[in-house]
Amino acid sequence: MIPSRKSHLTGFSLVELLVVILIISLLLTLGAGVMKSIGSGNSLGSAVATSEALFDEARAIAVGKGTRARVLVDVNDPQNEETYLRRLVLCYEELDEQGQPMKEKWVLSSRGQNLPEKTYFSKEFSKKNHETGEGDMEEKSYTFGKDIYDGKYIAYEFNSEGICTSPGTSFVIGSGVRPLGQAPRPAAEGKRDFGGFVVWRNGRTSLFRDPEQIGLPAQVTTF
Repeated sequence: MIPSRKSHLTGFSLVELLVVILIISLLLTLGAGVMKSIGSGNSLGSAVATSEALFDEARAIAVGKGTRARVLVDVNDPQNEETYLRRLVLCYEELDEQGQPMKEKWVLSSRGQNLPEKTYFSKEFSKKNHETGEGDMEEKSYTFGKDIYDGKYIAYEFNSEGICTSPGTSFVIGSGVRPLGQAPRPAAEGKRDFGGFVVWRNGRTSLFRDPEQIGLPAQVTTF
């Protein structure tokens, strides 16, 4: 008679279970960090893509109507969390009955487009001449006959031929936080979460691929 063999099943030891739990916890922590980083990058990427589309639209309006068109960045009311450094609007120089531009009579072409949450236009790093890093963008008051749009803006302009009137100018957006009534700042000290592009004479844009192309300092404290 052949004796039967009994299989002995053993479970995990307490130490093995603790090791598995520790590994799972580490993976979850790393995953959460990656997802947070991806979410921030997507917001900034979306902000840059939205802005590029508006620049293309402004150029098309200028050529299509045979007049000047501008992309405007709202810098009117620092207390307004929704619009300050976040709202972009398009306008063009109105035409008279003969189809000729009426100098400095600007008309809105669309409602404002806000940048995604926690992304802001950077007055600090957007320059008239990106190559030299010189020339702050000028602020100017506009009156459109609508109180919610009247106020101060920074402008990027295309002429009737679709040419950028300030070629080589930069448009920079940063991701961060903005305490009420204060300028935006990075969410973490020194963080350089910025993007944007340079606008060339022909109206085309070149995206920044890294912070060095924008000319950011090693430590960023404000936008």
